[in-house]
Amino acid sequence: MSLVDINQLENTSLMEDWMGTVVSLADGKHSIAQLIDYLGQQYPQKPENLAETLHSVIERLLEGEMIELSDDPVELPYYLSAPIESLDVEKAKRLIAEEEAEESV
Repeated sequence: MSLVDINQLENTSLMEDWMGTVVSLADGKHSIAQLIDYLGQQYPQKPENLAETLHSVIERLLEGEMIELSDDPVELPYYLSAPIESLDVEKAKRLIAEEEAEESV
C-alpha cells in the first residue's frame, strides 16, 4: 500500500506492511478491538504480540496524522473511501477543495 498525493499522482510513498494493513482496514465503522480480532483470525495461530503490535502501529499512524480515531462510527469522505485507482480523481479533488474552503470559514 502507498500514500498518494492526489495533486501529483506519480508522487507516492510506500507504507510498511503493518501500517498499510491498518490503513486499508480503517473504514470508519469498526473498532480497534474488531480490527485486532479480524487480523487474529487471519492466522492459523494468532501471533502472541498482535494486539501490542497493532496498538504501536495505530499510535504511529495517529502521530503522522494518517488516521483519526472516533468514539462513534463515521462515514469516510469519498476521497478516502476507496483506493485512488477506483476514484474519480477530479471529483475527489473538488470535494477536498470544498472541505478545505468550509474549514477556513
